[in-house]
Amino acid sequence: MVFTDTHTHLYDEAFAGEEDLAVERAVAAGVTRMILPDIDSQTRNAMFSLAERHEGVLFPCLGLHPTSVDARWKEEMMLMEQNLERKIRAIGEIGMDCYWSREFVKEQEEVFRIQLEMASGMDLPVIIHSRESTELILKILKDCSHLGLRGVFHAFSGSIETFRELQKLGDWYIGIGGVLTYKKASIAETVRQIPLERILLETDSPYLTPVPFRGKRNESAYIPHIAARLSELTGRTMEETAAITTDNAQKLFGI
Repeated sequence: MVFTDTHTHLYDEAFAGEEDLAVERAVAAGVTRMILPDIDSQTRNAMFSLAERHEGVLFPCLGLHPTSVDARWKEEMMLMEQNLERKIRAIGEIGMDCYWSREFVKEQEEVFRIQLEMASGMDLPVIIHSRESTELILKILKDCSHLGLRGVFHAFSGSIETFRELQKLGDWYIGIGGVLTYKKASIAETVRQIPLERILLETDSPYLTPVPFRGKRNESAYIPHIAARLSELTGRTMEETAAITTDNAQKLFGI
């Protein structure tokens, strides 16, 4: 079986000195392709460097994360735009985050809209980060419906109603990760009602580690554990889950 991790931060300092080993462990576990979402200028060079060492396995993206939007956002956007000539697979990780702070919410929205337009102009998908901001993001996507957007809602935790609303606003997938394996995770019931053809597997490593490794650093090699739980909930075989979610990733990211 072959899997794709559509959201992993293997360049994060949590993997310092072990980045290449983490990639090797993932490939050995059948996770042969991994999407690397961008955060900001602090980690961007590390991301591209790691991707270059594992060409054809790691696929970098470009974007300014909402929690990195502050008074210096214009400078950060300029630094990001200097890399637009690189081979990237998506604009992301972008979006809105009203959990950590609401201080720069207006700036977050402006940056989000700029990057949505950028993705449309470059004919690239987007990776959306949404935390305590679903309604705001849906409103923005409605405003931007003329852009013909496509992408994935990373770490989706919404209701089936939110999923259905998304389907009216473009070509949207949802990213499902380690939270699915947690006891009493509400997303477990929701995924039963969502076609597997709309689901992507992800880890968000080093965060959101699945059971049975919860409490430890997450990594892409744990994707099969997420796939096993998804298969159980949807009544699919692991082979079906691997094949369909990998095909979804190939279609969206062109990998």
